[in-house]
Amino acid sequence: MFQKFSRTSGVARAGAFAALAVSVALVATGCSAGTSTPTEGGEGGDANLAITFVPKNLGNAYFDTSDAGGKEAIEEFGGTYDEQAPAEGTPDGQVSFINTLTQQQVGGIALSANDPTALCDAVNEARDAGVKVVTFDSDTSVDCRDLYINQATSEGIAKVQVDLIAEQIGDEGQVAILSATANATNQNAWIELMKADIEANHPNIELVDTVYGDDDDQTSFDKTEALLQTYPDLKGIISPTTVGIAAAARYLQTSDFKGKVQLTGLGTPNQMRDYVTDGTVTAFALWNPADLGYLAAYATKALIEGTITGEEGDKFEAGKLGDYEVGADATVLLGDPYTFNADNIADFDF
Repeated sequence: MFQKFSRTSGVARAGAFAALAVSVALVATGCSAGTSTPTEGGEGGDANLAITFVPKNLGNAYFDTSDAGGKEAIEEFGGTYDEQAPAEGTPDGQVSFINTLTQQQVGGIALSANDPTALCDAVNEARDAGVKVVTFDSDTSVDCRDLYINQATSEGIAKVQVDLIAEQIGDEGQVAILSATANATNQNAWIELMKADIEANHPNIELVDTVYGDDDDQTSFDKTEALLQTYPDLKGIISPTTVGIAAAARYLQTSDFKGKVQLTGLGTPNQMRDYVTDGTVTAFALWNPADLGYLAAYATKALIEGTITGEEGDKFEAGKLGDYEVGADATVLLGDPYTFNADNIADFDF
């Protein structure tokens, strides 16, 4: 039903994908954060399982999905779920929410960071106050969080996107990258690896530009138009962001470039279904964002209860996803990216 592009995960993903219709509610709502003093230990009534998700920004379908997965997990283990985030993906906006959550004495924060270092003071103040901080999707520096939930290896994410665009353009021609914000940790890591992959393995592909749509639909739409005007021989666009790939597809769908300029990257099936069905997009990739949020919630629970501390080799249970182990740099790996195309996209609902 789906195709793997990187090393086999230690946890079976097929069951998680099959359960998406049940596990994902795309409107993430929840209760207000708790006000009890954060405590550790006591796997039962005295642990403060008030956990707030702080995505990069609100109104983003990807984070609606990931945070809904977190909400599902928190409801399973009897915690209190909340979601708070700025309207726009800026580090300053996230800092104010982190500070407020510290004052509210939540038990844990699940954070997708808009900047690797700008949030560190606020995050470390939260940790000093006893709040456990787990990053997911986009990391901070290693020394200013307790754990990072990585969606897949950066190498695997970069490779699947380069492989897809190479296949779609016949492994030659000009391509460009439409990214999110210029400071996004995950995006920049993937871009550097994509550049290296293209240089080493695809000598007939020329990467002509990298532009930033700031994870805003209209900005990404406008950047797509500008790329196509600036580079009339452009054959492909890689957009490693769910907002960017959907906006670029929307532009291509009604333009003369449809079918001439190929588009791939990271998107959700529900966003991209129409574009794949009508031939605007051939194939794209992603992990399961609902599982990412679900795993982040269980990891936060384990930290709050003292089951793990974030040390390499620590192990914890994550509900329907099974058992996980903490790796180097206090990182937990969700699994492998998958590719979606016309043959399988109808099988998924997120």
